[in-house]
Amino acid sequence: MDKNTILGFLLIGIVLFAFSWFNQPTPEQLEAQHRYQDSIARIEYLQQTEVQNKEKRDSFAEHDPALSDSTQLAQLQTNFGVFAHAMSGTDGYTVLENELVEVRISNKGGHVSYARLKEYDTYDGSPLVLFDEKEMVFDFTLVTANNRVLNTKDLYFIPIKGDDPHSVTMRLNTDDKTYIDFTYHLQPEDYMMAFSIKSVGMNGVLAPSTNALDLVWEQDIRQQEKGRKFEDRYAALYYKYVADDVDNLSEGKNDSKQISNRLKWIGFKDMFFSTVLIAESEFEATTLDSKLLTADGYLKRYKATTSIPFDIQGRNTSDLRFYFGPNHYALLRSYDKGVSSDQQLDLERMISLGASLFRWINQYFVLPIFDFLGRYLNNYGLIIFLLTIIVKIVIFPMTYKSYISSAKMRVLRPQVEEINEKYPGQEKAMERQKATMELYSRAGASPMSGCLPMLLQMPILIALFMFFPSAIELRHESFLWAKDLSTYDAIFSWDAYIPIITPYFGNHISLFCLLMTITNIFYTKYNMEMTNTGQQQMPGMKMMMYMMPLMFLIFFNQYASGLTFYYFISTLITIIQTLSFRFFINEDKLLAKLEANKKKPMKKSGFMKRLEDAQKMQQEQLQKQQNQRKGKR
Repeated sequence: MDKNTILGFLLIGIVLFAFSWFNQPTPEQLEAQHRYQDSIARIEYLQQTEVQNKEKRDSFAEHDPALSDSTQLAQLQTNFGVFAHAMSGTDGYTVLENELVEVRISNKGGHVSYARLKEYDTYDGSPLVLFDEKEMVFDFTLVTANNRVLNTKDLYFIPIKGDDPHSVTMRLNTDDKTYIDFTYHLQPEDYMMAFSIKSVGMNGVLAPSTNALDLVWEQDIRQQEKGRKFEDRYAALYYKYVADDVDNLSEGKNDSKQISNRLKWIGFKDMFFSTVLIAESEFEATTLDSKLLTADGYLKRYKATTSIPFDIQGRNTSDLRFYFGPNHYALLRSYDKGVSSDQQLDLERMISLGASLFRWINQYFVLPIFDFLGRYLNNYGLIIFLLTIIVKIVIFPMTYKSYISSAKMRVLRPQVEEINEKYPGQEKAMERQKATMELYSRAGASPMSGCLPMLLQMPILIALFMFFPSAIELRHESFLWAKDLSTYDAIFSWDAYIPIITPYFGNHISLFCLLMTITNIFYTKYNMEMTNTGQQQMPGMKMMMYMMPLMFLIFFNQYASGLTFYYFISTLITIIQTLSFRFFINEDKLLAKLEANKKKPMKKSGFMKRLEDAQKMQQEQLQKQQNQRKGKR
């Protein structure tokens, strides 16, 4: 082996070593992989233990009534060990309530089995219950020192009430000196409830390796609003990474996700209300699942399988919090007041205000104005009207500039028509286009100057499209014929299912949506006449412009009437502005100004020069092709 070969192998070895060194996983990546593997193992383990526990429960449920109490107790101790006494108890619950929330803590399982929001009701006037005992599973897995696997949902806790009427401790006894306490505390005038878990003397009862409690949390989400399809779009399972962003599972389909990273909270959200479980430390090895439900009265089923740190020695408690309440932006944001940025909950991220720029517009422009008006007015129809006027004032300069641009094109239309007559036919299309662009350039007009202001308005329009359906302030607020601005305002309904129409349009006609459509058709017709520059249009373009308002009718018919009322008023104001511009702006003077611009030395912008060069090149290629065709003939 010669020197060059040895040197080559040496260099290859160095490259391989460097590649391995720089691409080895970081400690954070190794930890995330380890948690991911633990999550898979834990899921399989929980599935196996659930089967075992079911067999034990079935065996206990089918015991012979003729057996003596001592024999039955012996069987229970065989199956459940020191927790045998907790397998039987008194069904019932303890009520904790304040001015806002009523919750019930069940003896069986020691968990919250019912939550009602006192200040709200459903679309049909019934009390607004987030869930009851049939719709909620909240279950911790316990592994004993002799490898018995138990579930807290099958065990009976003993309620211990103290002097504080807003607190209760649910105790899971093995004997007088060994137990687990679930303590709940509901603060006055708050939707947040503290929940802590403490072990006393359990280091000889539970498995010595126990350093976490596995949790299965499942809830069926009730339909609370009128219009199930619309409510479905805004119901989703949300979660927040520790010191990181908020994410969610899909709203429109069955979805699941295994998460190896640590989570701060998990939220089961419907359109306007949420049940959120918050860890003071973290959730680890989490699997989340969301399924669509077809049963009447229910939207989705959410499930979270996770674990929380647990001190078997009892020196530290496992602290959590429940939030049972409305998705009100200011309220959710208030829980982060005075909290460092890395510890903030960001619960308000559950409210669908749009992404990036659109959310920024809603947070710092729309919401402050909306809240300000809401402090002085209690009629939300009037608030939407005033908000629309404010938005129109803000975008007025862009609207005015867009109108002036279209007016310039309109007054130059006779000259454009002369160019069309001078260069007729498809074969002279390039000459016609070049002459038209030269006319606009010399006069100081540009077709693009009218489009840019419209594009700049789009972020505000999209932000408002996201805002109105998510604004809980509009819920059950009436205006004119609309009984609830947060849902559609049907003036005509039917029960029969009509293919194609019912799935997309619904079984009703919304009046504000219909008015919005009519004003859009009128504005489209008027605007097309105003912006006619005399140039040839694509075939079918006119029909397409009329089809858009009709598509809006289909699309928005099931949306919140507050949104369609805003679009109706906004279009109406736009029409009034356009008529006012036409009345006050003297187009003869505008034309004289454009004619004066023609006499000035023309300064071509870089864009116009590149555009003309491209047109010239296309014209030369077209001329070359025409000459080739003549040569073949």
